Amino acid sequence: MRKRARIIYNPTSGKEAFKSALPDVLAKMEKAGYETSTYVTEKEGDATVEARRIVDEENYDLIVVSGGDGTLNEVVNGIAEKENRPRIGLIPAGTVNDFGRALNISNDILDAVDIIINGTPVKVDIGKMNSRYFINLAGGGKPTEVSYEAPSKLKSLMGPFAYYIKGFEMLPEMKAVDVRIEYDDKVFQGEVMVFLLGLTNSMAGFEKLVPDAKLDDGYFTLIIVEKANLAELGHIMSLASRGEHTSHPKVHYIKAQSVNISSLAEMQLNVDGEYGGNLPANFLNLKRHIEIFTPNNDDNESLEQK
Repeated sequence: MRKRARIIYNPTSGKEAFKSALPDVLAKMEKAGYETSTYVTEKEGDATVEARRIVDEENYDLIVVSGGDGTLNEVVNGIAEKENRPRIGLIPAGTVNDFGRALNISNDILDAVDIIINGTPVKVDIGKMNSRYFINLAGGGKPTEVSYEAPSKLKSLMGPFAYYIKGFEMLPEMKAVDVRIEYDDKVFQGEVMVFLLGLTNSMAGFEKLVPDAKLDDGYFTLIIVEKANLAELGHIMSLASRGEHTSHPKVHYIKAQSVNISSLAEMQLNVDGEYGGNLPANFLNLKRHIEIFTPNNDDNESLEQK
């Protein structure tokens, strides 16, 4: 019996290359034994609605996601609460593609299709923030707003440089917020510039932000940056680009399964690069919750990030 695949793709992601490659993608999938159909998103939330419909009304073996981290996030939100979750194949087509980087999935469209066809399915953790799910990163603080404040047209034209441009514009607005962070059986309270909960090693283009990340161990990496001036913040960011920030005196680097964060002041939240509302928020790691195709290599058993 032929397998069934549904491609959900964002036509505006990245440099909009997927549309022209679609005939070749369909040909490869057909040759590999998949009966494949497509769904094109038009607005925010479409991928979630379609992914949920696929599970409720159809019998698909595979969902192929072509888009950025936001599109993948929407698909995961559509299937996360379902008992029978299809496997996911990823074709990274966004501006940064943090999740694809973390799994070493090629940004070349046809190479990514080869990984879906010939690769290894592995189970990975996802996070739950209140009633929403995420696959890569959640956080709060002014620096995390850069990813969704940068205009989509600028991201299409400039790629990752769009974030640096917008980040420079937002520097004067960055200030500390007093928060209470409960993680497992411990508590941190104080003024912070930013907090991040990571599931992979690659976040916002920083590939060494979590140098010891594992994708399937059931733990978040919680990074808290205490109140700092702009020079200190810039130094921490420089260290983070090299994976040397974990011992900085204003950085707390913590492993936790459950995190609860509250504040009397307003703080916006970022979920996989998109606006996620405001504090308070409860975060829970769902261990090995979804299955996704990755390249064949010797590290798939442990999924430890290099």
